Amino acid sequence: MDWLAGGPLAAVGFAAMLLLIALRVPVALAMFACGAVGYVWQLGTAPLLAYVKSAPFALFSSYALSVIPLFVLMGQLAAKAGLSEALFGALRVWLGHRRGGVAMAVIVACAGFGAVCGSAIATTATIGHAALPALRAQGYAGGLATATIAVGGTLGILIPPSVILVIYGIVTETNIANLFKAALVPGLLAAALHCLVIALVVGRRPQDGPAGVRADPTARRAALRAVWPVLLIFLVVVGGIYLGLFTPTEGAAVGVVTTGLLALLRGGLSPRRLGEALLETAQLAGMIFALLLGAEMFNTFLALTRAPETLAAAVAAADLAPLAVIAVILVFYVLLGALMDELAMILLTLPVVFPVVMALDLGLSASDAAVWFGILVLVVVGIGLATPPIGLNVFVVGALARDVPLPRIYRAVLPFVLGDLVRLALLVAFPGISLALVHLLR
Repeated sequence: MDWLAGGPLAAVGFAAMLLLIALRVPVALAMFACGAVGYVWQLGTAPLLAYVKSAPFALFSSYALSVIPLFVLMGQLAAKAGLSEALFGALRVWLGHRRGGVAMAVIVACAGFGAVCGSAIATTATIGHAALPALRAQGYAGGLATATIAVGGTLGILIPPSVILVIYGIVTETNIANLFKAALVPGLLAAALHCLVIALVVGRRPQDGPAGVRADPTARRAALRAVWPVLLIFLVVVGGIYLGLFTPTEGAAVGVVTTGLLALLRGGLSPRRLGEALLETAQLAGMIFALLLGAEMFNTFLALTRAPETLAAAVAAADLAPLAVIAVILVFYVLLGALMDELAMILLTLPVVFPVVMALDLGLSASDAAVWFGILVLVVVGIGLATPPIGLNVFVVGALARDVPLPRIYRAVLPFVLGDLVRLALLVAFPGISLALVHLLR
C-alpha cells in the first residue's frame, strides 16, 4: 500500500490517536500506541524494539527534564503551606471594599500564586478553595464568582515559572530563561485585563459584585506582612533566572529549598503535608513523563513520514501572509485547546506546527520568533482552558461549586474570553510586548 505513506499515513495516525482519546484511552497510551504502529508500518518490528530499548533512557536521562519535578514540588510545597490562602486573604483586605474588589483579589492572587506554582489546574483548585467561600460570603453572583476563579487559574501557566513553558522550551530547544522573561509582561497584561472585565461587569450589574467594608490600617499592615513569602520566592527564583545568577534548573532547586524553608518557618508544613506534597509531585511528574514518552514515540513516527517538513515547505511555497498563517494556527489551537489537555495538545502539535512557524518570514530572528510564538501558544492554551465544551478549569471550579450549573459558568466566562482575545491580538500585532524584557535583560 504505497499510497499510505508520508502525509496520508501521518493523517491516519492523527485520526486514530484522536479516536482513541475520544474512547477515553489515556492520552499517553494513545500517542505511544499510534506512534508504535506507524513506526512498525514504515520500518518493521525489529527496529521498533531497538528504538524502544534505548529511547526512554535517552529521554528521561536528560538533565533539562529535572526542572519539571522541581517546579511541581515547589508548587505543591507552597500549596500545602497555605501560601495561597495567605495571599488571597491579604489581597481581599486591600481590595474587598471596592465593588468587584474580592473578584479582583482572586485574579491578583492567582497571578501571585502562579509565580510559585506553574500549573493552571493547581492554581485554580488551590485559590478556589480559599476564594469561593469568601466570594459567597460577600454576596457575589455564582456565575461571576466561579468564572473569575476559572480564568484567574489560567495565569498559572503564563506567569513564570511555568511548567508548560519549560516543556515548550525543551521540545522546541528554545532558551527557557528567555521564555520566562517574555512571559512576565503578557501575564501581567492578562491580570490587568481580567480586572478590567470585572470592573465592567459589576459596573453593568452592581449586585453581582457588591462592595465590602474597608479594613482598618492595622489589618492592612498585617495583610502586607502575610504576602512577603510569595514575593520573596518570586524574587529569588525568577529574579535569579532573569539576572543570570542561575539556570532555570538551578532556579527550580533554589525555589524548592526556599519554599520549603519558608513553609517550615510559617509552621504550615507538617510531616503529613510534606508526605502529601511529595506523593502528589511524584504522581503529577509521572503523568507528565508518560505524556513525554508517548509524544516522543508519536513524533518519531511523524518524523519518519516527513509530514512536518512537507507541510512547512507547502506553506512556504503558498506565499501566504505570515500573520495570516499565524492566525490560522492560533484559531486551530483555541479550538483544540477547548477539547483536550493543554500539555498533550502542545506535545502533539508542536512537531508539526513549529517548523511551519520557523519557515515564515516574520521579521524576527529565529530565537525571537521561537520565544514570541511560545508566548502566543500559552495564551491560546489559557483561552482553551476556560472555553466550552471542555474548559478544564471550568470543570475544576464546577466541582468546587456544585450548586452553579456549568452553562452559567461558561456564560460568565465569555467576557473574560473576549478580553483574552484582545490581549492575543495585541501580542500578535506587537511582538515587542513579549520580547522587551528578553532584549532588556540580555
